[in-house]
Amino acid sequence: MKTYGVIMAGGGGTRFWPMSRKAVPKQLLNLSGKDLMVNDTIDRFEGIVEKEDIYIVTNVVQADTMRTATTGRLPESNILAEPAARNTAACIGYAAMEIIKKRGDGIMCILASDHYIKNTEGFQTVLKDAVKTAQATDALVTLGIAPTFPSTGYGYIRSGEEVCGTNAYMVEDFVEKPDLETAEAYLEAGNYLWNSGMFIWKASTILGYFERLLPDIYACLTEIGDSMGTPAEQETINRVYPVIPKISIDYGIMERADHVLVLKGDFGWNDIGSFDALTAIYEPDAKGNIGTGKRVMIDTENSIICANKRLIATVGVQDLIVVETGDAVLVCHKSKAQDVKKIVETLEQQGETGYL
Repeated sequence: MKTYGVIMAGGGGTRFWPMSRKAVPKQLLNLSGKDLMVNDTIDRFEGIVEKEDIYIVTNVVQADTMRTATTGRLPESNILAEPAARNTAACIGYAAMEIIKKRGDGIMCILASDHYIKNTEGFQTVLKDAVKTAQATDALVTLGIAPTFPSTGYGYIRSGEEVCGTNAYMVEDFVEKPDLETAEAYLEAGNYLWNSGMFIWKASTILGYFERLLPDIYACLTEIGDSMGTPAEQETINRVYPVIPKISIDYGIMERADHVLVLKGDFGWNDIGSFDALTAIYEPDAKGNIGTGKRVMIDTENSIICANKRLIATVGVQDLIVVETGDAVLVCHKSKAQDVKKIVETLEQQGETGYL
């Protein structure tokens, strides 16, 4: 059975403003110092998925930029543009229907476009095992990350019995982001994994779950699927997609499905959700500082300084995030990194679209 790669790349990356903008969001930035995040993600499929079998689901605003950024890595026709943001269930269902209708059934390996993985070889080993598991069991398979500290920023998966000695475990529960005391208990228990949001399953299997658990969305996907390959395809997508109910694949299917397996991974994963997560990529200096661009730091500690067009100089500060992009400067305490998205919300309310 053919294996397909599906990359979810429609997010806005608002916690990385002002570097991340609507037309050029986080996944189209080079945060690792190697390549754009989406290209790093594509390259992780090497040896598992052929280039012509990799799909990217993005939005219409980013589609042209995405095509340019990924030139040579996959066919332009494999970049699917959502006319409206409808959350991850619609995104995954759209890709599954595209594959079923135009290519035939196969294993879908679904990754986010903006995650960082330090050990690519280790990741690929686990992904190959997950593909074999999905093909052999018809289960919904996800990857769980062995926690290295009691994180309160990730959801968790409670794993149960191992299935046939395959490094695949029954999923007993999905748990929301915990408080610190609960996270410490999860770490001590030993059977809790970070929820990575990476999924592996047959296209036919996930569409079967849509039909059973999310019939309203399935009806929309079926209408779109019936138009695929006809002159009415784009018109149908533009008309139907914006009315698909908004729900995540986690809430809509994963937490309700009856046959979910998790494979454990330990390959240096981080979802790079906000500026403070850059510590997973860059090695701090002797005073705990990281950053990029031209910087002069005097008596500066535990700070993240990212310069683009101008020099950033700091004196006598600590625990700050300072980001400069030419037209905007962000100054934020590290403890408030998650609140950067509020700036984007405020700019939208004020009609300052030029900064978005």
